[in-house]
Amino acid sequence: MEAGQHSQNSQNNGKLWTLVIAALGVTFGDIGTSPLYALRECFNPSHNLPPTPENVFGILSLIFWTLISIVTVKYMVFVLRADNNGEGGILSLMALIQGATGRFYVEKFFFPIGLLGTALLVGDGFITPAISVLSAIEGLTVALPGVEHWVMPITIAVLFALFFIQSRGTGAIGKLFGPVILLWMLTMAGLGVYGISQNPLILKSLSPSYAWQFYLVHGSASVVILASVFLVVTGGEALYADMGHFGKRPIRLAWFYFVFPALVLNYLGQGAVILKDVENATNPFFKLAPEGFVLPLVLLSTMATVTASQALISGVFSVCKQAVQLGFYPRIQIKHTSREEIGQIYVPVVNWVLLTGVLWLVITFKTSSNLASAYGIAVSMTMAITTLLTATVARIIWKWQLWKVICFALFFLVIDFVFVFSCMTKIMDGAWIPLLICAGIFLLMSTWKKGREILSNYLIERSVSLEEFVRNITVEPPKRVPGGAIYMTGDPFGVPLPLLQNMKHFKVLHEKIAVLTIATEQVPFVKRDGGLLIRELAPNFYRVFAIYGFMETPKIREILDLCHAQGVEFKIEDTTFVLGRETILAKGMRGMSAWREKIFAVMARNAQRPTAFFGIPASSVIEVGIQIEI
Repeated sequence: MEAGQHSQNSQNNGKLWTLVIAALGVTFGDIGTSPLYALRECFNPSHNLPPTPENVFGILSLIFWTLISIVTVKYMVFVLRADNNGEGGILSLMALIQGATGRFYVEKFFFPIGLLGTALLVGDGFITPAISVLSAIEGLTVALPGVEHWVMPITIAVLFALFFIQSRGTGAIGKLFGPVILLWMLTMAGLGVYGISQNPLILKSLSPSYAWQFYLVHGSASVVILASVFLVVTGGEALYADMGHFGKRPIRLAWFYFVFPALVLNYLGQGAVILKDVENATNPFFKLAPEGFVLPLVLLSTMATVTASQALISGVFSVCKQAVQLGFYPRIQIKHTSREEIGQIYVPVVNWVLLTGVLWLVITFKTSSNLASAYGIAVSMTMAITTLLTATVARIIWKWQLWKVICFALFFLVIDFVFVFSCMTKIMDGAWIPLLICAGIFLLMSTWKKGREILSNYLIERSVSLEEFVRNITVEPPKRVPGGAIYMTGDPFGVPLPLLQNMKHFKVLHEKIAVLTIATEQVPFVKRDGGLLIRELAPNFYRVFAIYGFMETPKIREILDLCHAQGVEFKIEDTTFVLGRETILAKGMRGMSAWREKIFAVMARNAQRPTAFFGIPASSVIEVGIQIEI
């Protein structure tokens, strides 16, 4: 029995460490590639900060304690606890709060904050692939002086190839992501040890006294430097957003066993080579490599940055899917690229918009140093929002005492807003770009949410109670025609307008009818055996609710199979699906300005049709047009 128990423990440990390696590839690529540019940017000539020993020690101390306070303490200890049935990310956190608070507070306060955080995260998605891949390719200039003119074309080619393969799925190469980042971490750690061995005194910079001394010497000027220091944690939010893929334990193990030691060792090693020769501050990461090792390091760093970019692209796809399911964005085409992994999706319109934006950034800014000015502000604001929402969860769900919540919020919000303010100093140098992208995304999401509420209220005001409708057709039965019909509606109580129009104009009903509402719960996944509710309101007249989580994609065939399992059969080849097709006429009449109503109308016209989104055969669909003035 002991042997069997030992075998079971070995299997569990094997699965756990497999998840740890996988988490390295998906979750830590962004923060793991920041050594390519973070320390270099702290000594950017524009900061007028000479790489003296005092400044090097001060910057390294700031980097170390930033990693400790933000990632190790805030995210690893506290934020990862705030999961929504295992899922992380701002939208999941917002949904978790919505499930535990009154609707009024959520809509008036938490929805805008959550939407802002989501918009910031997507805005950051434009910059990360550009700066990470560009900084890796720039390593060529260290190994092969005189090839500067090839950096941009190679970067563009790598990025184009990365986005081009998204439609084919990344399942096969995705299996390499974990080993690539593991090799990257081991390489960074080895390079760091090599650098430290040349000047072991660099270890003294781990003392917080050097960070404090740096602030005392430089005063307010140190605020500008903090924007570059913040680059070491720009991938921190991804640790929380990707929690649902692996779980909190594998992410914590990956951080403490691999990522954190590798980052600290590498930054210390870079500091040591700068102390050896101040000229090394121009690119300390690649200057850290022994001669003859630079070209292989460029290749490995390119693989690592592509992995980091892929993880971010997949994260943006996932966020867009959540936004659609939660009603913050119109339906868009979402393709599943793997039969085995439900989370592997491809969103065409998002992919090509991202590619266009990323290439524009590379062509416009030309170097990773120029791009660094635009990087960080979106992430710093997102982290502040995460702190605020986590404090809310601590009070409402974890039942922390108020004084503990206040201490938690004040401590981390002070840190967050110091970095937000420091990144704000870069607005004129390019930080306005992610803010502009964020503003556009926030406008679209909030407009869609508000417009759907107005539209829903309009339809509810004009609807008839379903129970009353059933009583009427029971007292005066209309003529029945063969076959079944499913009327889809978002109104949980009223009669769908197409059903009323059908009775008004044709005075007939199909012999079997279902009124179907597909609802999204504030949880990632819903068990299928409890995700379908059926009520028979009259003979062969059913009210059906199909309930899904915000990480799932409803499909009509699955719903019909679940109906069949409960004894209600609708054969898809004999069933007509009747949907309303609303045409929005913007009149500025219903609580939203006319220009926003026009945006909503355009979004509604361009939303993916329900037939494609829910997998309904187009030949089985009848759409009833309805003009609605809002």
